[in-house]
Amino acid sequence: MSAPTGNQFWKIRTKHGRDAIFTDHDTLLLAAYEYFKWNSENPWYKNEAIKSGELAGEIMKIPTERPLTIEGLTQFLGVNKRYFDDFEKNCSQDFSAVITHLREVISRQKVEGAIVGSFNANIVARIEGLTDKSETTITVEQPLFGDDEEESISS
Repeated sequence: MSAPTGNQFWKIRTKHGRDAIFTDHDTLLLAAYEYFKWNSENPWYKNEAIKSGELAGEIMKIPTERPLTIEGLTQFLGVNKRYFDDFEKNCSQDFSAVITHLREVISRQKVEGAIVGSFNANIVARIEGLTDKSETTITVEQPLFGDDEEESISS
């Protein structure tokens, strides 16, 4: 009898694969709501010059709304977007409902922010896959004379 070759320790493991980050859908939902709260409590600041008065020309930091994103959510949760997308494809119906809800909340916040002017509407439209479609119809008219008649006229 020959000795087994290679590492055989995998046969005596008590579990296979890594632990799930979220054991139930409520935990995921609560963690996402923490991200939403953090997002609203940590605005971006943009620099704007004061246009009139004693302080004209001074630069002032203006708080602006921070857009929600799936990338921001996944970073907050400690996973990457690919892990999140793969998890969504293979999850239970309860998790799927929560993830769909989260995607809708994030999308709605961006679109509404673009509508009221908080976010750049063109960028949001590209991210969300929104397009303005216009149809163009081209009508080809028949010539007055057939090709044979044109040849006889020109010769």
